[in-house]
Amino acid sequence: MHRCGWANPANPLYLAYHDEEWGRPQHDDQHLFEMLILEGAQAGLSWETILNKRDSYREAFDQFNPVKVARYDEQKMAELLGNPGIVRNRLKVQSAVRNAQGFLEIQREFGSFDAWLWRFVDGKPIVNQWADYRQAPARTELSDQLSKALSQRGFKFVGSTIMYAYMQATGMVDDHETGCHCRTHPRN
Repeated sequence: MHRCGWANPANPLYLAYHDEEWGRPQHDDQHLFEMLILEGAQAGLSWETILNKRDSYREAFDQFNPVKVARYDEQKMAELLGNPGIVRNRLKVQSAVRNAQGFLEIQREFGSFDAWLWRFVDGKPIVNQWADYRQAPARTELSDQLSKALSQRGFKFVGSTIMYAYMQATGMVDDHETGCHCRTHPRN
């Protein structure tokens, strides 16, 4: 069975993430919030590091319930900074709280974060044709636009490269290699 070259065969979590989640369109707001926080936490680190801490993140961040995260106070943030199961970076923890607040604002304005987010790709995934995952860009004009839109709303850790990874993770972009068994979307 052929998989994308980045999927570490030695890590069952990584293989499951590749096979069952990455590149598949996601429309559940809570999952979209989870991925927003995790992709921001990844900044400067490997995705595998974050994936290995994912269960700890879920526990620490109330299963990524944006209503709860938006209410975190200084005491809760200090507790998070003492949690060895997550990346203990003050700016990243603070950004999770700010991003939760912005996430809720978008939900109020558009009915759901999903409705707002998927407008960037006209409601359907962009399916690229990469023979090798290393051909995929680190950012695109579209990830630039998404990054700018979120930044203007006060979101943090939403740079263009992070947003392109987010678009891949949530299936807005399908960058599975052309020979990968996970390519399930019709080709553009």
